[in-house]
Amino acid sequence: MQRADVIVIGAGIVGLATAYRFLERFSGKTLVVLEKESGIAMHQTGHNSGVLHSGIYYRPGSLKASNCRTGKQAMEAFCREQEIPFEICGKVIVATTAAELGQLDEIYRRGQANGVRCDMIDRTRLEQLEPHAAGIRAIHVPEAGTVDFKEVCLRLAACIERRGARIATGAHVRAVEQHADGVTLESRNESYHAAFVVNCAGLFSDRVTRLAGQKPAAPILPFRGEYYELVPEAREFCRTMIYPVPDARFPFLGVHFTRGIDSHVHCGPNAVLALAREGYRKTDVRLGDLFEALTYPGFLRLAARHWRIGVGEMWRSISKRAFVRALQRLVPEIQPKHLLPAPAGVRAQAVGRDGQLIDDFLVQASGRIVHVGNAPSPAATASLNIGEYVVDRLAEIMP
Repeated sequence: MQRADVIVIGAGIVGLATAYRFLERFSGKTLVVLEKESGIAMHQTGHNSGVLHSGIYYRPGSLKASNCRTGKQAMEAFCREQEIPFEICGKVIVATTAAELGQLDEIYRRGQANGVRCDMIDRTRLEQLEPHAAGIRAIHVPEAGTVDFKEVCLRLAACIERRGARIATGAHVRAVEQHADGVTLESRNESYHAAFVVNCAGLFSDRVTRLAGQKPAAPILPFRGEYYELVPEAREFCRTMIYPVPDARFPFLGVHFTRGIDSHVHCGPNAVLALAREGYRKTDVRLGDLFEALTYPGFLRLAARHWRIGVGEMWRSISKRAFVRALQRLVPEIQPKHLLPAPAGVRAQAVGRDGQLIDDFLVQASGRIVHVGNAPSPAATASLNIGEYVVDRLAEIMP
């Protein structure tokens, strides 16, 4: 049996950042990271759009708002220290109709309250920044940026291992048992014992919580985000990042244009229920995952409340032309010939039994385990700060 002071379950960016922050603070402690896949950052982190978010959208006082700003600064500092390329390219949030101006004003108010450097701009200034973007008014956020979060994870992993900790891949946790003096974890090939455990299992965080004998505060539903990529000759349509005014009823930002650190421009995502927790393709189906989702009262209430939005998302998943029409609201020159299919991602979204999407980070301690039950965007941007926050919670239960 392998032993450690702390075990972190999950080697995505939140799990690795938590391990990194723990070893910074408790240099004399032993730590192991358990990852069920053959490598790190293979799910949400590895399918991330790479945006360094500014914190403009989030409700002032929320964990998202407080962690995004300082987390972005910490991420940029880490990238400079590790010589990881990143770019502060800016973004625009564009209102295309008068009906969107009220929500645009609310986003600007939140940005000001959260300390984000942003400006309300008119059509003339928008044309200077993004000549191909449609819009009657926009918010310019010059401090938004882009980075390769998988590269960040590789550097975090190297730092963790240099400090004597171990990252065990192929370690799928199948059983969790708490004792008076610690926690025993059973994986496919090995047993582990730790004084304390941190659950950063992402898409499976609720299932790990159940393995530990606890009821998750809000179960996870998997939403697949599908993308296209602009062909090289069409990349000029987007100089930086172009976002719509998001629907205030839904915690997804709508299809948008993002220029990555590699200069590729991705368009999307839509948001449809994935038919498997790791269902990156439309044909990926796990009947157990699907049954669990479709019989969960929270999903049924969510679907009943937002069925029109859901139908639109599903239609864009089926119809490229419908996807193009959504993009044309932002950039009218976009045509189907300009788009190539790009890899999809799956977002772990916690949903309450009342059908409300949990729109903030959710971290809870139970016995000797700290559970990260919900870490949606901007979790990658804020990961180093989320890691610090999780270590704070861990320190509260450590002797």
